[in-house]
Amino acid sequence: MAMALGSGKGTGRTRRGGRRAPMAEINVTPFVDVMLVLLIIFMVTAPLLTAGVPIDLPDSRANAIDSPQQSVTISVDAAGNIFIDDAPVEVGNFAAALEAMPRTGEGPDITLRADRGLDYGRVMAVMGELNRAGLNRISLLTNGSSVEP
Repeated sequence: MAMALGSGKGTGRTRRGGRRAPMAEINVTPFVDVMLVLLIIFMVTAPLLTAGVPIDLPDSRANAIDSPQQSVTISVDAAGNIFIDDAPVEVGNFAAALEAMPRTGEGPDITLRADRGLDYGRVMAVMGELNRAGLNRISLLTNGSSVEP
């Protein structure tokens, strides 16, 4: 048995002119590493993509509705502080903030998120200000669990 060492002839690893043939294998290790890093990033950021104001929503058996294309989220936390799309509104400036809100047609659809521990009167005061500002398309956001009334 003869072996060709060093010359490269007969091994199929060189071409004419002494150059090596390109390797036909693909190294997928860097690709897998990048995909795992992206997976971890998405797993960490996905829960943060929901509204940024921490609110304990009440439970409801209502069916989910489709989200409108032009929607503004108004949140009221447990302390009664109001947020428009995660931006805090100073006390007494809620009506002015609603008037400054850009509108097209009937105005934006409002998604109201209110903490379950809030006084009913506080939620109705916010809804009254929305109504007074001409924003009558209001959706109340709840947790979608099965609760008996």
